[in-house]
Amino acid sequence: MKKIAYIKTDFPTKFGLPRQSGLVNTCGKIIFTPEYRKKEAFRGLEDFSHIWVLWEFSESKRQDWSPTVRPPLLGGNKRMGVFATRSPFRPNPIGLSCVKLEKIEYDEKLGPILCISGADIMDGTPIYDIKPYLAYTDSHPDAKGGFTETLRERRLEVVIADDMLQKIDPEKRTQLIEVLAGDPRPSYIGDGERVYGFLFAESEIKFTVSENVLTVTEINREP
Repeated sequence: MKKIAYIKTDFPTKFGLPRQSGLVNTCGKIIFTPEYRKKEAFRGLEDFSHIWVLWEFSESKRQDWSPTVRPPLLGGNKRMGVFATRSPFRPNPIGLSCVKLEKIEYDEKLGPILCISGADIMDGTPIYDIKPYLAYTDSHPDAKGGFTETLRERRLEVVIADDMLQKIDPEKRTQLIEVLAGDPRPSYIGDGERVYGFLFAESEIKFTVSENVLTVTEINREP
């Protein structure tokens, strides 16, 4: 297996990442290694609206593996079979995301760059492959969702002062609010007094959660 690219996103750490691809309109750029910066390798890709990205859970490698894991959607208290989940702790640390291909840029030095949205991938993550998404075969509206069917994605009301929001790039403010509304905390943590924090778009975001209201308490630009 060869690593063909890496991704640039606004999430330098795992905390704060959307739980699945497509849930939040987060932006990213896939930059290829020199061997794969050949324009002809991308011929025809611009005609597809979505792509599959095969990547590595580079921060979740383990020497051993467990047949069961604790899915965050179940509060971290119930075990399910690893192959019935999308847990990063797998026999092989492979991730799969379906994202929207916004455009292909051509840089004189870096070659073709894939600009995507809907990414749930940490900044710097190695990429193994890119494949086009085919709606006629990849889409299954009647598919069953197993244990996830009884669970709804929790949405929070986000309270953030205008002066804080001004510290975020205007093009990324909506993305930040969507990430916060999706409740970035682990499902098994519910301490209303606790201050949480994560890095997004070169800023540290701090917040608290009480009931269904998330309040941003600080936004600090990274030095």
